Amino acid sequence: MPTRPIRVAVVGVGHVGALHAQVYARLPGVQLVAVCDVNRPRAEAVAQPLRCAALRDVRELSGMVDAASIAVPTSLHAAIGTLLLQAGIHVLIEKPITSTLAQADGLLALARRKRLTLQVGHIERFNAAIQSAQRYLTHPRFLEVHRLSPYPFRGTDVSVVLDVMIHDLDLVLALVGAAPRRVDAVGIPVLSKTEDIANARLVFPTGCVANLTASRVSDDTMRRIRVFQEDCYLSIDYQHQTVNFARKAGRRIHRTAFPVKRRPPLDDELAAFVHTVATGRRPLVSGEEARRALALALKIEQVMRRGKQ
Repeated sequence: MPTRPIRVAVVGVGHVGALHAQVYARLPGVQLVAVCDVNRPRAEAVAQPLRCAALRDVRELSGMVDAASIAVPTSLHAAIGTLLLQAGIHVLIEKPITSTLAQADGLLALARRKRLTLQVGHIERFNAAIQSAQRYLTHPRFLEVHRLSPYPFRGTDVSVVLDVMIHDLDLVLALVGAAPRRVDAVGIPVLSKTEDIANARLVFPTGCVANLTASRVSDDTMRRIRVFQEDCYLSIDYQHQTVNFARKAGRRIHRTAFPVKRRPPLDDELAAFVHTVATGRRPLVSGEEARRALALALKIEQVMRRGKQ
């Protein structure tokens, strides 16, 4: 580990970016140098209590920081990511990595050429419940996933698939270890110009089937994945960080709740990013993995919209 703190910045300090800044400000071995936002009053409001600089132009970060989080709208990920990587700055980009595969490929190539870390904010990989259940998630046969929430009034520049379902797509791809051979999907806009509720059914070469529902127009909040395997069943609640486990024992079903040491996933995600920057190790959620999740999300959108024609 370096002897001096890792100098970081946050680009885009809306709701999510402000949380990034707050976490960086309290991480050991990290110096929050600046926040950057085109809305200068907003940047100053976030920067003042955290005792860091407030900038309006991302190009001012060149030479100031070692690493940065990008929490701007998805349509700006490629442009901002390119500017930072070209300046020699390691980046963590909030999901999805970009709007298009071509943009993702450009960032991946640039990060490789510059030998810089490119991590993407698929935060559920850092969820304590997922971490606790990981060693049991060995051969999924059927997955049922629900991610429901009230209308957020932000992030609606993209569909609910790219906005929130992509978290679960990343996790399902990691658990199954393969891309699906068949995708069926339906989605409709309710309050946005893009789809606000969507359902996708994925069939994998292994025979595993995943059924995913995502909604940003629900009354209640639910973030849960249920995994059925030949020898056991797990119900994992991302929101409350709980894991319920069931397995056949003789002629009975043995049920238990795993002990989970609950932690804020964002703290662990950003700490892991800083550690990756400091050590040069591969991030838990690499740009390549984020590209695979994006490719699947775009395929789901394509299938949804083809069905409306």
